[in-house]
Amino acid sequence: MSVPSGPAPSRRPEIPAGLWAALLTLVAGALCLALSPTLPWLTKWPADWVLLDTKSLSAWLEAVLRFIRPAARLVSAVLAYPMGWANALFLATPWPLFIGLVTALGWLIGGSAMALLGGLGLGFVLISGYWVQGMSTLALVAVSVPVALLAGMAIGLLANEIPRVKGAVQALLDVMQTVPTFAYLTPLVLLFGFGPVVGLIASAIYAAPPMARNVILGLERVETDVKEAAVMSGATRWQQLVQVEIPSAGHQIMIGFNQCLMAALSMVIIAAVIGGFNDIGWEVLLTMRKAQFGQSFLAGLVIVAFAMVIDRMSGALAFERARHDRRVALAILGLALIVTLAVWRLHPDPARFTLLAPAAEAVDKGLGAFTSAYGASLDHLKNSAMFFGLLPLRIGLDDSVLPFTWGFQWKPWMSAVWYAAALGLGLLVALRGRPVAGVALVIGMGILETGIAQLPWPFVLIGTGALGHAAGGRRLSALSVGLLTLILVSGLWERALLSLYLCFAAVFACAVVGGAIGLASAVSPTVWRIVRPICDMLQTIPLFVFLIPVLMFFQIGEFSAFLAICAYAVVPMIRYTRHGLTETPPEMVEAATASGATTWQMLRDVRAPYAAPTILLGLNQTILYAFAMLVIAALIGTTGLGQSIFLALGQADIGLGVSAGAAMAILAFIADRLVQGFARGQREALGL
Repeated sequence: MSVPSGPAPSRRPEIPAGLWAALLTLVAGALCLALSPTLPWLTKWPADWVLLDTKSLSAWLEAVLRFIRPAARLVSAVLAYPMGWANALFLATPWPLFIGLVTALGWLIGGSAMALLGGLGLGFVLISGYWVQGMSTLALVAVSVPVALLAGMAIGLLANEIPRVKGAVQALLDVMQTVPTFAYLTPLVLLFGFGPVVGLIASAIYAAPPMARNVILGLERVETDVKEAAVMSGATRWQQLVQVEIPSAGHQIMIGFNQCLMAALSMVIIAAVIGGFNDIGWEVLLTMRKAQFGQSFLAGLVIVAFAMVIDRMSGALAFERARHDRRVALAILGLALIVTLAVWRLHPDPARFTLLAPAAEAVDKGLGAFTSAYGASLDHLKNSAMFFGLLPLRIGLDDSVLPFTWGFQWKPWMSAVWYAAALGLGLLVALRGRPVAGVALVIGMGILETGIAQLPWPFVLIGTGALGHAAGGRRLSALSVGLLTLILVSGLWERALLSLYLCFAAVFACAVVGGAIGLASAVSPTVWRIVRPICDMLQTIPLFVFLIPVLMFFQIGEFSAFLAICAYAVVPMIRYTRHGLTETPPEMVEAATASGATTWQMLRDVRAPYAAPTILLGLNQTILYAFAMLVIAALIGTTGLGQSIFLALGQADIGLGVSAGAAMAILAFIADRLVQGFARGQREALGL
């Protein structure tokens, strides 16, 4: 006799991890808002609770450095010889012969187009009057890049050959690539002293990780069949590596060579802030300090010329190239030798070629006339952006809405109305089937009312932990909270929030503007043909150069720093958005077309969801770019950790420099892991 079965017990619907994270963050924010009037330590970490004092850290690091400084100074003395030889060689080479060598090399690599780029690029350097400074810069790059290549290659091979250390090596590379550029300089100056060798060493350290990453990636991608064939042929492990795997990974390794060169050039320019050598980066910094923007702009264009020539030529080496007649290259060299014999003896000093000096003077005069005519409009634009955009985001509506800016004073009842409106809008969005977006809207409006720089530290810790759990589980959550706690107990919390505020503002602007441009580029090939060369140019410009145009029009200030960060960080958002929207599988597009979807429906319902992981990776790159530029922008008036790093460099305060640099790296590292975690979740949801 069978017993009739009853209805299956109903299961409670599971709350998604994202909704749990949003609700937990909302509750934490509400509690902090309610308790902060009676518990002021919720919003300001007490000085008595600081455990990692920068002065104590300075004393400890000084004691450590004292033991290794003699060895470091010996290394500095040894490296000074190749540095001096390279500088002497580059300066002694007649300028016609040097231009001819680069032009001939360009012909061999990429034919007439590359030869023309090399010749015109170096020709521009010559007539700018900065040939000597440019050669000093190239000498630094020429010595630092081989060091970086050897170090990167060794690190990559070590990670490939010993799988147990691979995770540790990749974590170290992550840290090295998130540490701000200025943070490298403070301990190096104390170890090696001032001078060009410090720039050389800093450049080599900064440029090694891209090479190591690409070596690891290239060796990982070698086909299993290729490896097995080498083993079956009886080759030793060394023979397999040198004769089979490294050649098979040659394309990726050459990409690493290109990135290594560009990183070295960028770092050499940045290292000019420590002075001690007559290079083009120092000229940019010196003319900016003197407000000689015409000369500064000209020196910046020289850097751009070097960057474009180096990037295009080294990048072309990573791809299959058509063979070009070597006789043409020899003819170019022969012509260069004839010009050298005929002209160089009459004009041996390249500093006399200042044909563009009048252009620099014209830029200064034109800039003066422009600012005289439109200075009031520029100030109005800058003040409007500060008072109605950046300042509320920084200190909140309740502190930034004042009679002389907004025309009225923010009152407590306005805060109550604001929060009520936030809850109403959030509930409306949640009832339309998007609960996570609804709760996020309430949280965002609450942050805007309070200000990022004044957020309670428990709210930030709990919110970051909840996001980490939603993005990558308990391990990422614990890691994120633990790293933020280190910043909290180091006494750098307020500066970290100031950096976070400006970085968020720039990333938000890049996401909106870059996403719109990427969308337009995906829809219209004509738009992409216009946008692509601009993106290519922006990605080859070293960070330092982005400061010049914003200073020319808006002077020193937070708004100028914001614009410089946006200009540098917007390119990845454009490229990844366009790439994600155009890489939708054809079968999905065909199915949507057959169902009668319009272009807008195709973008919204098919292309955008499939492109979400790629767009998130673009956002990740934009965040990292913004943090990198944030420190450089300290030169033109930012506050926060970037300013602390810059001040520590000037004061040789190693404790502050290391602490602030580590704090900046922690913020970038956490943001990177969170966005990557969400991108990975999106890929898994799509079955990719």
